[in-house]
Amino acid sequence: QLQLVESGGGLVQPGGSLRLSCAASGFTLDYYDIGWFRQAPGKEREGVSCISSSGGRIRYVDSVKGRFTISRDNAKNTVYLQMNSLKPEDTAVYYCAADHYMSLSLYEYKFWGQGTQVTVSS
Repeated sequence: QLQLVESGGGLVQPGGSLRLSCAASGFTLDYYDIGWFRQAPGKEREGVSCISSSGGRIRYVDSVKGRFTISRDNAKNTVYLQMNSLKPEDTAVYYCAADHYMSLSLYEYKFWGQGTQVTVSS
């Protein structure tokens, strides 16, 4: 069974950092493009970043450029989202998703994790 599991969320103060992980089980991530998405209360789910299967292409939404870094370690079957200089507006449930088309649109992804909560607050 194909499964994605996010981890690394938590409570952090503004200006702090977190690293989220997206681990796959039941399949190999090598051939999949991966997206990170987030959903704040009362808001639509939005694309944050995505990375191609090889890692050679990367995109970010404007609001996180220069603060977030996506990366992947195919040997560990894991994709990461390093989040620095966190702001209260980054508070959301963060999800990873996998499919064969790299995009910041959630409609392009078939496989989803259950999400991990990130709260940025003093």
